[in-house]
Amino acid sequence: MAELSDRLQAVLGTTYRIERELGGGGMSRVFVAEETKLARHVVIKVLPPDLALEMRMDRFNREIQLSASLQHPHIVPLLAAGGADDLLYYTMPFVEGEALRTRLSRDGELPVKDAVRILKDVADALAYAHARGVVHRDIKPDNVLLSGHHAVVADFGVAKAVSQAKTESGLTSVGVALGTPAYMAPEQAAGDPNIDHRADIYAFGAMAYEMLTGRAPFAGLAPHQMLAAHVTEPVVPVTDRRPTLPPALAELVMACLAKNPADRPQRAEEILQALEGMATPSGSVAITSPVATVRNVLRRPRNKVLAVATLAIRHTRRESRRDRAVRRARRTRPRALAGRPGRRAVTQSGRRRTPSHRFADARGAAVERSHRRAIGAGTGSRDRRGDGGIRRCGAGRRGLGPADGNGARCRRSYRPR
Repeated sequence: MAELSDRLQAVLGTTYRIERELGGGGMSRVFVAEETKLARHVVIKVLPPDLALEMRMDRFNREIQLSASLQHPHIVPLLAAGGADDLLYYTMPFVEGEALRTRLSRDGELPVKDAVRILKDVADALAYAHARGVVHRDIKPDNVLLSGHHAVVADFGVAKAVSQAKTESGLTSVGVALGTPAYMAPEQAAGDPNIDHRADIYAFGAMAYEMLTGRAPFAGLAPHQMLAAHVTEPVVPVTDRRPTLPPALAELVMACLAKNPADRPQRAEEILQALEGMATPSGSVAITSPVATVRNVLRRPRNKVLAVATLAIRHTRRESRRDRAVRRARRTRPRALAGRPGRRAVTQSGRRRTPSHRFADARGAAVERSHRRAIGAGTGSRDRRGDGGIRRCGAGRRGLGPADGNGARCRRSYRPR
């Protein structure tokens, strides 16, 4: 390790001063250095010496120049590239934060809102690069850096540059050059030379799968078994390992992991639009729970007023029905309201009279007449209660009626006019 650092410092000269090694894996070893003229920290990635010997430097530099032209907020730009003998390196800005791999190793599966936010940034970077003909070929948590509330993608186009620059004698390192077995698309694992940007979409789905479940689709297998599984084995549905995921997010992840490239989303823009549709303006995932939906709606002042008014109206209607039911229960018998002919009679409850009401009124009038006959009550005028049309004559006391002179009351029936 110290030998490689010393050799690299000799190649870099006074332009950079190596401070420490961050580690590495796959295609490179990573060092942190200070750019002396600008007094800023940069990252220097060094390709393995045995891999550098199998590459054509001119082809590698052309591919790196294409990747260095990418300028996007979610892409770590390439600053410079160079080499000597069997050392080949490229530099990029030092990003404060941590790699997505570090967070997954520490926390396991991520909250849905955090995963969607990170995936949106990665999809945005992929859409920008694919539109300019640059394919990453090695999308994985190690190449996604988290800085604040944003994610940036590193090593864009490096895998392709290494693959294109290798000579025919570099067959022993083809697996290293093409990508990482845990995230490789089936066509990439099969060694198809005509892979395109849809391989990045598969790797994006494999990374999203690990972010949401805490494990890659075929974790636990040897590298050669992983490659075979990507080609032949179906992926366990993401909802089987985390049933609480939003259905739209689960469907998107599984669509990205389709074996056939034609069955995946064909552009990263489609993935980005789908993820933006799942998120609210605050950056959290929209939840379809009815309770949460009502709570979110009532947070708006105007909706609060409408809700209170609606509840008040419903309460008033409920009380009105209850009052009518109480009055109906307390009524011992229906009593008709007197009215002139031609007017539509109504009951005391305000409802239109029905045949049953008329029958009850007639019966009540008959009872009233019998009662008045028994007590001999009379007023000498039409009864104001409408007791069926009985006119009482005379002074109203027994034996003093003017009609017969012998003290008997005079009663004559009449029909209301």
